[in-house]
This record gives sequence, C-alpha cells and structure tokens, in this order.
Amino acid sequence: MNNDKNMEFIMKYQTYLLSEKHLSDNSIFSYCEDIMLFLKYINKDVTSITKENIYNYLAYLDKEKYSVYSVARKISSLKSFYIFLNKHYQMKNIIDDIEMPKYYKKLPTILTIEEIDKLLNVNLVSAYDYRNKAMLELMYATGLRVSELVNLDINSVNLEKKFVRCIGKGSKERIVPIGDVACNYLNIYLNEYRDKLTKNRLCESLFLNNHGKGISRHGFNYIIQNILKEKGIKTKITPHSLRHTFATTLLNNGADLRTIQELLGHSDVVTTRIYTHTANNKLKEDYIKYNTRKEE
Repeated sequence: MNNDKNMEFIMKYQTYLLSEKHLSDNSIFSYCEDIMLFLKYINKDVTSITKENIYNYLAYLDKEKYSVYSVARKISSLKSFYIFLNKHYQMKNIIDDIEMPKYYKKLPTILTIEEIDKLLNVNLVSAYDYRNKAMLELMYATGLRVSELVNLDINSVNLEKKFVRCIGKGSKERIVPIGDVACNYLNIYLNEYRDKLTKNRLCESLFLNNHGKGISRHGFNYIIQNILKEKGIKTKITPHSLRHTFATTLLNNGADLRTIQELLGHSDVVTTRIYTHTANNKLKEDYIKYNTRKEE
C-alpha cells in the first residue's frame, strides 16, 4: 500500500471537510479517524479498493463486536469520503448503495425537576461559584451544546435584549433567547466576578478557568461531575443532559418541534424527533413562556 498517497488523500479530505463542509475540528477528527481505521484494515491504495473490500471490512467490524451505532457512524464516514473522492477525483462511489444498519436511537438522559433544582442550587461564595451558576443557568435556559457554551466570548451575550449568539455545527450561527434567571446570573458574573478570574490576562472568552483562559469542554464536565457528587445526584449525567432536558421541558409544555429544532440548531427535524417520546402537544406560546424557571 502506498501510505504516502493515502495520507495525501486524507489531508485533502480534511481540507474539504473544513473549507466546503464547514465541520468542527472534533467532527473532522472523527471522520478522519474512521477513514484511517478503514484504510489500515484494507491495506491497499485508495484507488484500488473494491466493494468486496468494504464488505470484508464490515464483516470485520461485526466480528470485533462493534456496536450498531459505531458501525453506522463508520459507514457514514466512508460515504462522506467517497463523495469527496468522486467529486474531486472522479473515483467511482463504491459505497453509495450500501445501506446503513437499522437501529433505535438511545433515548437521551433527562434530569428530573428535583435533579435540576439540586444541580442549579449552587452555593454562591467565590467568583468560581458565580461563574458555575451562570454557566449552568445559561446552558439550561438555552440548550446550547457544550462546545458552543465554552466557545462563547464576552460579546456573544446581549443581556439587554436577552439573547445569546452562538456558532453551532457547520459554523452556522444562531440566536437563542435567554430567560430572566440566566440573564440575572450572567449579569452578576460579568459585572462583579469575571474580572477577578482574568489573572491579568487579555482573554475574550465569556467563561474563564482558574488560569484566566477560556474554560474547556473537559473543564466544564469536571465542574458538573463535582457538583453532582457534592449534591448526591447518582444519575449518570453529562453536560449534554442539560441540553436534552431543555428540549424535553419545552416539548412537555407544548412547544412545536420545529421551534425546538431551530433553538437547538439541528439541521434536520428528524434529529429533534427523539424528544417526542415525552410529549406530542401543539405549539401554545413562544420559548420564554416555556422556560419554567422564574426570577428568584
């Protein structure tokens, strides 16, 4: 196998995902990781791979007990790769007619009202406590992805008009309204405590870590896990659980699925339909009314 040639294809594919598909760094990494695993197993030059090779690879994944979700993702990555090869190098798309495995999406973890109250009831003593409170309230109030939350800068939030501007998947910008409670704690954090976390650094990130730099996904998850432990919440909760809870709360209170799709930044309403296991009511009023948390 000509490894150099294959790596050249991989590098150009990375550029394609970034410049034409506008995917995030994490998505690009996942796609390329899947493709490299495939090429390592096939051990052939890209230009000489056959459909039989692909079927053998899928049989290998089955033999190695890869989950149906993982196999589906790998097939999706290969389909994207061959679309790129066909478009830019006129290679035959030998995977186009290979079907995705059928599977049922695992329902997201949803927090109960009691768990939400415990999680958001942060003991406010230090500047870090006020930062944590503002982050959690904002995430619960808007349903932002963790990556979107940690990438916010100080100009992303408009407290006067009560909205946040974020950049989602595919570098798509969207504006999401913020409820009164989140606005209140963001205002306190920004005006009274954020400067205490800067460590004399110039940083535009909205939420800062203990080094005066923008907080990371790992850092945010670490904060949540510590709060869960402190509050005695034993449910397996991830930062994404707040996003799921946000969507389910709106749906349970009658919000339209298309409205939730827009707020979450889903490109396809099919993705949003996973939340319909909790309710199927028609739209009553807009987002602000559905946010059940009131000013304290």
